Amino acid sequence: MREELRAALDSVHAEPELKVAARAAVARRARQQRIRPVVGWAVAAAACAVVVLGGRWLYFTPTAHISIDVNPSLELGVNRFDRVISVQGWNDDGTALAETLDLTNQTYTDAVESILASETIEALMAQNAVVEIGVIGEDDAHCAQMLAAVESCTAGQQNAHCYQASPHEVAQAHDCGLSYGKYRAYQALAALDPTVTPEAVQGMTMRQIRDRIAALSGTDAASESSQTMAATPESAACMPKTQKEPGHHGAGHHGDD
Repeated sequence: MREELRAALDSVHAEPELKVAARAAVARRARQQRIRPVVGWAVAAAACAVVVLGGRWLYFTPTAHISIDVNPSLELGVNRFDRVISVQGWNDDGTALAETLDLTNQTYTDAVESILASETIEALMAQNAVVEIGVIGEDDAHCAQMLAAVESCTAGQQNAHCYQASPHEVAQAHDCGLSYGKYRAYQALAALDPTVTPEAVQGMTMRQIRDRIAALSGTDAASESSQTMAATPESAACMPKTQKEPGHHGAGHHGDD
């Protein structure tokens, strides 16, 4: 087409300047036609990249956490799609248990069931251990749904206790080197025994903590275990010197004393 147009122009008796301008216009038109598809593909690729990166950010952003404490202490990060995106051990036993289970990308109910069905937890529950499972997040309605689902996972477990909590204390718990569930237990025990330290609680099983609270308060251990430990005394706040990294808090206890 361009050759025919060029030949036609050559046959026209016109001024040389007019022929040069016409040829330039034809060449410019051809370049624009080549560039437009490239620009279109570039815009489409950029849009796809935004969608992919945005979806990745949504998937890997936790909107709730589940704290599971026996003596192994674990916290699961759960995204808006109810999938587990992180597993954090908050003592040596918790880290060891996390390493034996493939929980990432599972639904949180499957993850909780996998933890409860693990040899470690089944052995502890057979020894009358106490397991506490907390659902922690900003969205009360969603967390209430999660709590109901977690309670279904623990149906039939006499010594399993579930609770819902807001996340405002999570950072303070982690500063103490404790999972959120153990931090609640620490607060309740510290309200009765101000000399207790996060380090001491960190190495105790939930059964030992519950029994200690029951002994100090003069209540029955089974009755006390049926209630959430909501005490939050200022005296229970740990000092900076007690901070430790998760999974490196000394030897854990695999059984109940």
